[in-house]
Amino acid sequence: MDRLTCMGVFEATVRTGSIAGAARLFGMPPSRASKYLAALEAELGVLLLRRSTRQLALTPEGEAYLVRCQRILAEVREADDEARSQTGDIAGTLRVTAPVTFGALHLGPVVAGFLARHPGVSLQLQVDDRYQDLRSDAVDVAIRIGKLANSSLVARRLGACRMVLCGSPQFAAAHEGLTHPSDLAGAPMLAFSDAVSPADWTLRGSDGALHRLEGTPRVVAKNVQMLAAAAVAGAGMVFGPTFILGPHLQRGELVRLLPDYDAEPLDISVVYATRAYLPRVVRAFVDYLAESLAEPFAWDAGYEPARGFSAR
Repeated sequence: MDRLTCMGVFEATVRTGSIAGAARLFGMPPSRASKYLAALEAELGVLLLRRSTRQLALTPEGEAYLVRCQRILAEVREADDEARSQTGDIAGTLRVTAPVTFGALHLGPVVAGFLARHPGVSLQLQVDDRYQDLRSDAVDVAIRIGKLANSSLVARRLGACRMVLCGSPQFAAAHEGLTHPSDLAGAPMLAFSDAVSPADWTLRGSDGALHRLEGTPRVVAKNVQMLAAAAVAGAGMVFGPTFILGPHLQRGELVRLLPDYDAEPLDISVVYATRAYLPRVVRAFVDYLAESLAEPFAWDAGYEPARGFSAR
């Protein structure tokens, strides 16, 4: 069997966590993908993956071989792209990762537009709230929200992710006369599971003073969309990004609480690894993202920063 295909199936099996996942990426039945793996192991004379009914695990030999495979496959892709660049066409496979909710809500139209502009490109989109290592996970481009760790990655800022505190109109009416964060002490909080501490619900006044909302979350979930739906139904107040909550605010299903206080915005960035030769498909996609996801964002329509704050 073709050695490069065998190596690609092996790498994809590790990346997706299953033979079936690799088979989907290569457009082949799982039985055939399994044969590629078996042929590779037979050729090498070593076991690369330990298989069980529940999981796959790399052997020490498999871990060492994977590193070389990733390097070789990346070089082959770059060589292919460099050759294609002589024709002026942008083609190849692009691997992109993004946070789950941001990807689900906003990347579909972007992906469709990019593929329509470049018919020779195929795209593998992984939505995952875990920060993936672009090199070890064989990812070309990642969309990240928040502060970026110092690294060798190249980052391009797309805009600001604004955070807002809001509740249903009924909730706001029941807490009429709010003027200070302390007025919400004890009010039911609907909290994202990675931010269950009240310390994460921090607002800043126009004087620069920080105020932390105190309370015990009534609902904790790892999905802000679900928390937004609960807030719309009147279950409590929610603190989250406008790319999720903005449309609810625009429809009047939610209203901002304490609009004279604001939260520090987070950056929305697209990152990619530094390399001697940047594939044209990566550069084209990054440019298209910056073009398609440019401020002012549609989900921020109607958003007004609190007094004393810039619209950054």
